[in-house]
Amino acid sequence: MSEADKAVLGDRVVAVKQPTTRDQSAQSDPRVAAVVSEMLLSIEKEGLTAVRRYARDLDGYTGDDFVVGPEEMARAESELPADLCASLRTGAERTRRFAQMQRERLVDFEDEVIPGVVCGQRYVPVESVGTYLPAGRFPLLASAFMTVGVAGVAGVPNLVSCTPPSRDGRPHPAVLYAAHVSGAESVYALGGVQALASMAFGLLDAPPADMIVGAGNAYVAEAKRQLFGRVGIDVLAGPSEVAVIADDSASTEMVAADLLGQAEHGPTSPACLVTTSSRIAHEVEAEIERQLAGLSTREVAGPAWRDHGSVYLADDREAAVELMNLLAPEHLEVLAEDLDWYTRNLTSYGSLFLGPWSTVAYADKGMSGTNHVLPTGRNARFTGGLSVAGFLKCLTYQRATKESTASQAEDVVTISDFEEMQAHRDTALLRLRLVNEA
Repeated sequence: MSEADKAVLGDRVVAVKQPTTRDQSAQSDPRVAAVVSEMLLSIEKEGLTAVRRYARDLDGYTGDDFVVGPEEMARAESELPADLCASLRTGAERTRRFAQMQRERLVDFEDEVIPGVVCGQRYVPVESVGTYLPAGRFPLLASAFMTVGVAGVAGVPNLVSCTPPSRDGRPHPAVLYAAHVSGAESVYALGGVQALASMAFGLLDAPPADMIVGAGNAYVAEAKRQLFGRVGIDVLAGPSEVAVIADDSASTEMVAADLLGQAEHGPTSPACLVTTSSRIAHEVEAEIERQLAGLSTREVAGPAWRDHGSVYLADDREAAVELMNLLAPEHLEVLAEDLDWYTRNLTSYGSLFLGPWSTVAYADKGMSGTNHVLPTGRNARFTGGLSVAGFLKCLTYQRATKESTASQAEDVVTISDFEEMQAHRDTALLRLRLVNEA
């Protein structure tokens, strides 16, 4: 909660625990920006020669061909547990199903605005998309569902995917299988900045990407930032965030578990609790410490909670919602009564999880169907997350009759004269003259 937030909320919210360090995304580090800039310039100038050099130096990749062939894609399934493969198929299908439900509601239409003037819109897929499938500390298997699968539902005709090779030169088999069941056909063993640059500059067996999507480390995020404008992107995401609103009906054990469920993404992942319950506000820290003691990822989740965790006690649900709309978190859980009220009044979040039977992990792993590529750093104030709509261009058009000329042209002349834009005026006057001469 910033000083500006405190000025808005006054004494209606009290900080029980605040972050010990100021949140700052790693990609804002000027050293990261400088490295990425140098790499992008080198790859744009030297092409695949620079890509191979970076792949060798950064990933230990020694091959000449980055293509992951159909044989290797097929072999991935045989290297994985059968139950994992079944779960990945389930997640891919549910994510695709929700994207299809969204697509069905994005409709083309045309209608008459005024007599003789018809306007319309068409949804047209982006022509070429590059998807990045991370495989760092945790492989994040559902990333393929959210990018490859959803782009496929949108109808993107040219789709290419990159995923980092491991030290044996092969991509993670589970990432490959997740990509396969999501519909990926062109996959390359290529990671980091060199992967994004190769897709953006058209260095792989595909047209230059019009759009690049997918999560990654600070260097990947910075590369997306620097490439934005040349290509479209999904979001500039920082560390994963979770926030929970809880009232006295909530379980302290569940609140703590769900905060830690996202804190284990990384040591700088913020986890925030806003509660109207004094009991929960003062019990949750001890419960988190208890759960951390038995958590295999405590070396990651512990520092995240210690340095970036926060607990706020709100006077009432109105104050809790007002604070949360200011924080605009990536993931927001509501563990409280009267969920409909919260749904109506919460307006700034990446994705919302309502009630004790919803949790962020369900969406993270693709089981609920919603997309997990979401805005962070309070960017949910002005944008939503990735969806099938992100891969579609809403194109508008208009068609007018001769009889509608006066109803448009006369006002255009008036406005253009005031603006002193003669050429605009003349296009309207020409049509008025033609109508009058007929």
